[in-house]
Amino acid sequence: MIFYFSATGNSKYVALKIAAETKEEPIAIADCVKNQQFTFVEKDKEKIGFVTPTYFWGLPTIVGEFLEKLELKIPDSHHSYIYHVATFGTTTGQAGRMVDEILKKRGLSLDGMFSVQMPDTWTPIFDLTDKEKIEKINHNAEMQIDEAIEKIKWEFFGDFSCRKIPMFAVKLFYPQYEKQRKTKHFTVGDSCIGCGLCARKCPVEAIEMQGGKPVWVKEKCTLCLGCLHRCPKFAIQYGRKTKKHGQYVNPNV
Repeated sequence: MIFYFSATGNSKYVALKIAAETKEEPIAIADCVKNQQFTFVEKDKEKIGFVTPTYFWGLPTIVGEFLEKLELKIPDSHHSYIYHVATFGTTTGQAGRMVDEILKKRGLSLDGMFSVQMPDTWTPIFDLTDKEKIEKINHNAEMQIDEAIEKIKWEFFGDFSCRKIPMFAVKLFYPQYEKQRKTKHFTVGDSCIGCGLCARKCPVEAIEMQGGKPVWVKEKCTLCLGCLHRCPKFAIQYGRKTKKHGQYVNPNV
């Protein structure tokens, strides 16, 4: 089984490619959280994978909360190969290590850690308007995905993730995530057509449609920016810079 979280499709694409090669079932973490499903039974000789994006050099809150509640029923006679793939734009931070630390509380640990560089969708900083650059990043990602798949199939042990940040630096920077998760930073422009896609796609159900417009009903969200990137009219913004930095959805999913 492969658990994945994805807002704009990058991690979903990676998870689906791995699933196709390893014959494992892809499972959306957002669906698990929504349905309060945290118990899973491992099938014989089944690998267990986690594919997640990197937020603020670490894990999205929805992923951390899911892992804290996850209960994997694994036969005593079988040691499952457990791995994590971090998708990232600039750095993987210590996302893999964060997963490993949570799993160890459950009596488990990661055997393999991998990474795939993809377009960085944090548009309060990063510009996604250069389509040729985006295509090049996605093209280069294919080889990284294939390399990870081969190692996963052969159950390689070790940390193969790249562009990590020292843990002490991550501990200093990651708390900024909590401050940025406040939904008061989101705004909706007049171009909104009230389609409700943002509310339907929000993985933490932080958006409701009121009077034909999206309203953030929770103080904080997981800050995936899926609402911003998937809005058909690009009516949703976060802060002052996202409008000029464009939108992105993985073209393969």
